[in-house]
Amino acid sequence: MKNSSAIVIGAGIVGLATARALAIRGYRVTVFERNERAVGASIRNFGMVWPIGQQTGPLFERAMLSRSIYKEVCTEANIWHNEVGSLHLAYRDDELQVMAEYVEANKLYRDCAMLTPAQALEKSPAVNQNGLKGALWSGEEMIIESRVAVGQIAAYLAEKYGVEFHWNTAINKIEHPSVFSGDRSWQADEIFVCSGADFETLYPALFLETNITKCKLQMMRLVAQPDGWRIGPSLCGGLSMIHYPGFQVAPSLPALRKRYEEQYGEYLKWGIHVMVSQNGGGELTIGDSHEYGLVHDPFDKTFINNLITEYLHTFANFKDWQLMQSWHGIYPKMMNGQTELIVETEPGVTVINGLGGNGMTLSFGLCEQYFASR
Repeated sequence: MKNSSAIVIGAGIVGLATARALAIRGYRVTVFERNERAVGASIRNFGMVWPIGQQTGPLFERAMLSRSIYKEVCTEANIWHNEVGSLHLAYRDDELQVMAEYVEANKLYRDCAMLTPAQALEKSPAVNQNGLKGALWSGEEMIIESRVAVGQIAAYLAEKYGVEFHWNTAINKIEHPSVFSGDRSWQADEIFVCSGADFETLYPALFLETNITKCKLQMMRLVAQPDGWRIGPSLCGGLSMIHYPGFQVAPSLPALRKRYEEQYGEYLKWGIHVMVSQNGGGELTIGDSHEYGLVHDPFDKTFINNLITEYLHTFANFKDWQLMQSWHGIYPKMMNGQTELIVETEPGVTVINGLGGNGMTLSFGLCEQYFASR
């Protein structure tokens, strides 16, 4: 499609992935972002590129494609990224059993293995060894500092491919081939709406008739650890295994879920599972929770942050637990089992949305596959 033009609305990770996939195919791409930089869900996360969470098959392959694109972009643009892998830590036999079943089912397809407590401690000095029975190691997870990297990726696309960015420009109407911001307008052959939950403003009727909701998550950041101390891999407790579809391959998972429902009912009520990642500056990002609904309380719940921290203490030891920041993010999530929403609202206008909590992990792969298959 040489010399074709495209407009992308939204400079979060889905918008950037769309812009990249178009630009490498020869499109002249213009991106419109309502704020002076991306400030939504794309920067309010762990920065985890997380293949282990996806089921083996098309979604895992999409996650690994995303990972390879991240690595290419980050290497070329000199963006910090860290291929640290992940550890899921087991303190009960039923957790160990699910991990062992996961490895048995996936060892031919993934870089994963069971570790003894001693081997887990070799991977990370932050592991709480008190009562540790073993761990699941995966070598495929990668960390970026999303709150910085998202802006750096935009700058890279502008420099390498000539992608034009219009910041502080809220698009309030679309009539192909035009987009409008007040009395200003721009035109392109194709228009892509990648504005997260904001697409409700542009297409309120479509939003209402789509089986979609909004998820609020609460997260925190702890101060940079002293003396350059590193935790190594991202760390997860057992609750993460009932959150991510990748573990549904384990026959013992329903029994583990039942035990968690009895022991951690309050955690499951608020969609809490607990993970930690470390950025390049040594700060620790911890979380998170999941509340679903079309409207969310703008105030964070301290008891949720307390539950997260309490559970984190069961599997991690840090040098400094001082809280530096807390925040929440909101993202749209499909409620019908679909992993994304791609819909043409009129000829030439396509909404790409609804990746739920998998935007960081899947966006680059999704957009590459989508445009490659057209």
